Amino acid sequence: MSEHKIHTDSEEQCCSLSEKANTINITNKAHNHSHNEEDGHDHSLDPNSSTFKLFLPSLLSLILLLTAITFDNWLTQEWFTGIIRFIWYLVAYAFVGFPVIKEALVSITKGDIFSEFLLMTIATVGAFFIKEYPEAVAVMLFYAVGEVFQTMAVSRAKRNIQSLLDQRPDEVTILQEGLPKVIPASKANIGDIIQLKPGEKLGLDGELISASATFNTAALTGESKPDTKRTSESVLAGMINLNTVAQVRVTTAYEDSKLSKILELVQNATSQKAPTELFIRKFAKIYTPIVVILAVCICLVPAIFIDNYVFNDWLYRALVFLVISCPCALVISIPLGYFGGIGAASKNGILFKGSNFLDALANIQHIVMDKTGTMTEGVFKVQEVNFKNDIDTNILQLVNAVESQSTHPIATAIHDYVGNVDSTIILESTEEIPGHGLRSIIQDKEILVGNFKLLDKFGINYDTNPKDIVYTTLAIAYDKKYIGYITIADQIKEDAQKTINELNNLQVNTTMLSGDKDTVVAHVANQLGIKNYHGNLLPEDKVNQVKQIKQNNESVAFVGDGVNDAPVVALSDVGIAMGGLGSDATIETADVVIQDDKPSKIPIAIRIGKKTKSIVWQNITLAFVVKAIVLILGAGGLATMWEAVFADVGVSLIAILNAVRIQKTDFTK
Repeated sequence: MSEHKIHTDSEEQCCSLSEKANTINITNKAHNHSHNEEDGHDHSLDPNSSTFKLFLPSLLSLILLLTAITFDNWLTQEWFTGIIRFIWYLVAYAFVGFPVIKEALVSITKGDIFSEFLLMTIATVGAFFIKEYPEAVAVMLFYAVGEVFQTMAVSRAKRNIQSLLDQRPDEVTILQEGLPKVIPASKANIGDIIQLKPGEKLGLDGELISASATFNTAALTGESKPDTKRTSESVLAGMINLNTVAQVRVTTAYEDSKLSKILELVQNATSQKAPTELFIRKFAKIYTPIVVILAVCICLVPAIFIDNYVFNDWLYRALVFLVISCPCALVISIPLGYFGGIGAASKNGILFKGSNFLDALANIQHIVMDKTGTMTEGVFKVQEVNFKNDIDTNILQLVNAVESQSTHPIATAIHDYVGNVDSTIILESTEEIPGHGLRSIIQDKEILVGNFKLLDKFGINYDTNPKDIVYTTLAIAYDKKYIGYITIADQIKEDAQKTINELNNLQVNTTMLSGDKDTVVAHVANQLGIKNYHGNLLPEDKVNQVKQIKQNNESVAFVGDGVNDAPVVALSDVGIAMGGLGSDATIETADVVIQDDKPSKIPIAIRIGKKTKSIVWQNITLAFVVKAIVLILGAGGLATMWEAVFADVGVSLIAILNAVRIQKTDFTK
């Protein structure tokens, strides 16, 4: 079993209103254990518990209730009267009612006086007082059944998240002196060699030692397509080895792995509540005491104005009013809706840091995106080498040697094109000129490798117009003479066009911002059909562009790497990070993390946010409308306990089933 468990309601539904609002939360074993010791209850639902066991108290109560009603109405028994009849109904009530009464008392001791448990207790005990035994048992029975369905719905939602989180094995096989040894994953050290058999999950992050291996990365990215890794490439905890035995050198401690950070992110996701959810929680605390006071008024105030006042009749109306007023449909279905949205997003490789970002993304009107690494692959390739005819081809080797001093992606593109650096080339000195390029001295001769601004800076004349070149350009001068240029281009991601089309269908405006040259940005934007774009931007320029968009009263989400564009991420309403598996800082800084680097997940995230918000408001509307109608009827004596049961338990079940729909929706279509 994973070290991470899902926190659920108990079989006895022993949680207060405030606990219910918080019950949809993921915690680890240690937290569960300490929490259980503190309040004396087992709040975890045993996954081996059968549905029959959950429903057993309700089933026993139902059998006794139906038998009693039969004795009352159809098979009259002389002995079934007086104290025996009362005890029979009391036993039927005890199976479902006593746990609720117990929780009402526990809630009162904790200062939560006006809980739904107290409302149900007052209503049903009051019904016993006026000798409406069948209705008293029936109300509590239906309430208990509703609570079981709530427990099952929450457990199902949490199991969906559990299946996503339970990806890290507790044990790993390491090689010690060439022999395999199984140890706890948490005991593995950096530098240890893990032996991974086909079908096994990797327990820690590392680098592949074997020549190659193919992994299933669906648990981390939501991507079903296998990913083949080669020697020295990074592999992550949670990946499943598919074909041959592989060896992996551990590079990261167990608790610092990418999967651990993702686990922590999802565990804390529900701690940040959406405004709607926060409002409902506050509303319930005010609403419940008010309805209790109103129920007392319904029972007693008419005695002042009505001549033929009958206490039992008005007490019955007040009890009906109390049953109707229970806010459980709101306090459980709304958190469940948001939790379902977070779970649906996780299934698609999208991590939300809180339900508040589901709401925020649902309202997004403008997506501002970086170019490199977001809409393009971020992998540069040489497109053209345009040198003067009389230039020695050895210049490419010199350029490769100079670029070997840089970590810029362009340097990698040059290295991939030219090959290994010629070891006979000795760089006497190398200077990086920010925003321009590199200047090196080789055998007392100067070589400049960078943009055309670099050549301007050192007074090098050239006969090329940079504006005529579409791609990123590397201008080269050697020994004070212009040599020519190399063009380098980044590939547009295969799903980038689909992303823009879907955002247009969602009526979301798009803008591309980049530090790359204008011609490159314009070329990519025109290919994708993005009308608004700006190039040659520094980080502060991007901030100003986003500020201008926000001046139009548009809600803005920024999509980028979450690190280099931190100022823009902070300014935007929602920060979306691409490639969460590639950067620890990304997971820390972004509000939403797209794990597999695919921009097509952006519209999926928006659709999940919109669907979640829609279902939450459907539940709120349903609960308020039905309860308002039946409350008025109950106060007027036109509604019985049966209508009250529907207004409470019935609406709760409908709302719960509606919330569960999020988890079954295919958002990729």
